This record gives sequence, C-alpha cells and structure tokens, in this order.
Amino acid sequence: MSVAMQDQGASGGRRAPAYQLLAEDLKAHGVEVVFGLMSDDTAVFAVTLDTMGIEFKGARHENVAVAAADGYAAATGRIGVAMIGRGPATANGLHGSVFASRGGNRVLIMYGEAPVTDGAINTLGPDYKGFNAVGVLNAAGLRTFVATSADAARATLADALAAVAKGGAAALLLPTSVQLSETVVAEESPPPARDMTPIAPQPGRPQAVEAAAALLARSKRPLIIGGLGVHRGGAKDALEALAEKVGGVLATTARGNGMFRGNPYNVGIIGSFSHSAGRRMIEQADCVLAFGAGLNFFTTSFGESLPDAPLVHIDRNRAAISQWSTADISIVGDARLVAEQITAAVDERAGEDKPFHVEETRRALADFDNTKDFQPQNTARTLDPRTVGVEIDKLLPAKRNLVFDAGNFLGVVPYLTCTGPDHFKFTNDFASIGIGFGAALGFARGRPDETTMLVIGDGGFLMTLGELETVVREDLPLVILVMNDCAYGAEVHFLRMWQLPIAKSVFPDVDYAPIAEGFGFEAATVRTVEDIRALQPLLANPDGPILIDAKLNADVAAAFMHEFHAHESKGD
Repeated sequence: MSVAMQDQGASGGRRAPAYQLLAEDLKAHGVEVVFGLMSDDTAVFAVTLDTMGIEFKGARHENVAVAAADGYAAATGRIGVAMIGRGPATANGLHGSVFASRGGNRVLIMYGEAPVTDGAINTLGPDYKGFNAVGVLNAAGLRTFVATSADAARATLADALAAVAKGGAAALLLPTSVQLSETVVAEESPPPARDMTPIAPQPGRPQAVEAAAALLARSKRPLIIGGLGVHRGGAKDALEALAEKVGGVLATTARGNGMFRGNPYNVGIIGSFSHSAGRRMIEQADCVLAFGAGLNFFTTSFGESLPDAPLVHIDRNRAAISQWSTADISIVGDARLVAEQITAAVDERAGEDKPFHVEETRRALADFDNTKDFQPQNTARTLDPRTVGVEIDKLLPAKRNLVFDAGNFLGVVPYLTCTGPDHFKFTNDFASIGIGFGAALGFARGRPDETTMLVIGDGGFLMTLGELETVVREDLPLVILVMNDCAYGAEVHFLRMWQLPIAKSVFPDVDYAPIAEGFGFEAATVRTVEDIRALQPLLANPDGPILIDAKLNADVAAAFMHEFHAHESKGD
C-alpha cells in the first residue's frame, strides 16, 4: 500500500505497510543512499526508498551492490546500506557479504526473504528461490536479524542498525509477507530507540603498559607500526608523539598507507610493499610496537620483514593479537589511549640516545626516490606496471582516492600515492578479484567532489564489465585504470614458478577502451610512457567517467609473488 492509500487505524493512528515504515525509519536515521539490485521480493521497498528521497543506486550484480555499500561506509564513516533479493540473489551476493563482514566498516545488508507461512504445510510450490539464508549468512560470519511480523519489523531494523553502529556488518532478512503487511502506528512515530553509541575506547592494563615501557627503556632503535586501527581510532598524533619521545621510526601497514606522510621519520609501508630505504631502517630496529595492525602476510612479507626483535602488539580486539605473528607483550586497548599511556610511562631521551633521529636518517628518507627502486621492464608495446603507477601518479589531482582490486598488479601500490588511509582502500579481505569495482562505486558516491580511481586487473574487470553501465547510469565520477596483462597475472606467475604450463591463465589481447566508449566513457589505450603522458589534460581535472586500458608486460611479477613462492617452497 502506498503513502496515498494509507488510512486511519482503529486506534486513531495511521495504518501503513511495513516497507513504508521501514523506509521512513531509514530516512530518520540519516540514510541518504541504498545500493542494491532490484528483485521482485524487494522492488516495492526499493522504489519507496527512492521516491522518499533516499537514492537507490542499482548495480548489475549483487556482489557489486554489497561492496558499494562497504566502499561508501569507508569513504564517509557513515553506515553503508545495501538491499538485494532472496534466494539466488542472496547466493549471488554472498562473497560481497563475506567481504563486507571482514572489513570492519559499518554496513547493513538487507535481503528479501521467503514469506512467513505460519506453519502451513500445504502451500503452493515449489519455491524455486528456497534458500537457508539464516544458516548460510551466520556461517559466513554475519550477525543476522529476521523480521517476523509487520509489528516487529521496525524494532528488528532498529536492532540491526544498533549492531552495525557498534562496528562491522549485519544482515537483515525481510520476508515479503512482512514487508507488505500493514500495521497501525501513531501519527508521529519515531524509530524505536536503541543505543547507537560506538563502543567506548578502553585503555590498556597498567601492568602491560609498564612491561612495554620497560622493554622500550632497553631499546635504542624502536620501530612503531600503525595499521588501519590507528587511523580509525584517531591515534596518529599519539604515535608520532611516542616516536618523538623514544626516538623511533614510523611505518604503516598497507591499509594505513600515507598515515605518517610528512613526518621526517616515516619509513613508509612495511612488508610486501616497502621500499629499499624503509627496509634498511626496519632491519636495524631492536624493538617493535604494532598498533591496530593485523600483522598479516603482506605486512610481514610472509614472516620475513619484521626484525628479530621483541614485539609489542596493541589492539582493541584481543583476538587480533598474535593471530598471525607471536607477540612478546600483548596490550588489549585503544591505540590512542595505549600510545598515550606508554608515552607517559617512558623517560624523555637525550639526542645521543636516539640513533634513528639523526640528520643522516632524515636526509636519507627525504631524498629517497622509490622510482629508482626498480629497473623498468617496458617493451615496444607493453609497460612495466610500476612505470604505469609512477606516470599516472604525476597526472592525477593531489586529492585523490585509490581503490584497489586484487591481483598481481598490486605491485603498483608503492607508486600510486595518496594523502592518507581515508583515501586508500584495499579490497582483498576475501582474496576476491572483481569486488573492487563495487567498492569504488561506493567510494565515488561517498566523495563526489574528489577523484576516485579504481585500479583493477583485466581478470577482475571482465567479471564486472557490466558495471560500466552502472557508472554512467548512476552518474558516478570514477576513473578506471585497467592493469591489462592479458592474463590472470598472479596465476601466471604462480604456475611459472612451479614450472607448469600457463596457457589456461592467458587471455586474448582485448582493447577495452572502445568498449568503454560504447557505454559513454572517455577512454584511452596506453602502451608507452608517451601514451600515458598524453593523458595529462584528461586526468588533471577528470570530468565524467574515464577508462584507461594499460597494456602491461606480463613477465613482471609483484614482489609478494616471489615471497609467496618462497614461503610455499619451504612448506610452512
């Protein structure tokens, strides 16, 4: 029943269908956009949202819609909302949902669900969309809420939103019978009240802080690592103050990229994406403090990048500590509060007791040029992916957002710069190619006044090619850089390292620029450095959707591919 068809309930309130009330509650909570793919079991709800002023941004695949909600949440800090259908739609969107559940962003995924039958057994059928969504979504790690009646639907939405507000993703299942059922509410009926306050930050236990301070007192060259948790917790300044007091150098995980930009003791990303000057400093460290960092295989270069030194691991989530790398001292607590506690507990050091904090270090880091870290392997018709990164980096506006899909081309990460973690997004939480397209759509919608670039391999791009139409239809300001090595690049190098045939992982050399132009993009194919530099007028101030098909030398393997092979060869 539409708004115009509402009538007075017997109690003097208004009678309305549940989908109408749920849409009103979403708007009252400040939701401005819902990403989705329309299905017969969510179509009425989707159209109601859109007519109410909540934009419904429709994707061409459910995975992309869910990932877009995650990208929007990452870009804005707000709750990202997706809505897809039931059964096959839920199954289609499953890997996007798992991705969202692992990223830590605040995402609500609404699903259609089969009608509530009240225990009836002789119903019409079969239900071709039948699917145990609750069981599957719970197994996938999502907190799952089910609206069981029109009267309970608003409360269930409120519970789901409150869970999301505390951090992470949640699923809300909406049976079609519940959506369409009517209920009576007061004329002025705000959403059910719930505590939407984020979990309060907690300090570390004094005993653990004292142990870390005692360890630091014996250290001469501390290394302080900041992960995405540092950025989310607003702890950057606290870590820099600690580094200044104890004479430490600062590094980030890949997800913390750019966080310490401008600090004279910033050694950049640690691990698989580090540069040679940073590695030289990191190797000298005699103590490591890791804040809000998972210390996964990228951060540790498959166990090789952390120095053989005592490790203090700080995280608000105790399950994250020592999950991948064994800590000598564990501190459960908020990154900012713990950094301030440690800073207060250690003594100020004299200059001679800060061997990292010398002019030689400052000059070495300030003068370092990571473009000299590799010998370009360009050919007459293809480019070294690192060269592509170096040259594109010169052309983009300074204020840019970078969203990376997954694949061998991630070796370009050190050569495309950004101003901080809030302008950088990895999408490999589920080791899934293609999911980056959706995240980039959400990022572009969340920051329409900034340039957002999606960096994606041709394999992931082929999985999501139909979303070119989404970009144009929904008027999203996106630049797409297709890193085109005519292959599943990671698999090519993996097979080569094992001396196996690569033919099944190689593609034809397709030119994607004319295809993108057919969708309404400005597009270009680049095979040489001169081709890239000719894009300067197009990329200096991008206006409208742009696609660049960068033809790559497929013989160039990312550093982490060699690290992975070495790790696999050891049988660890």
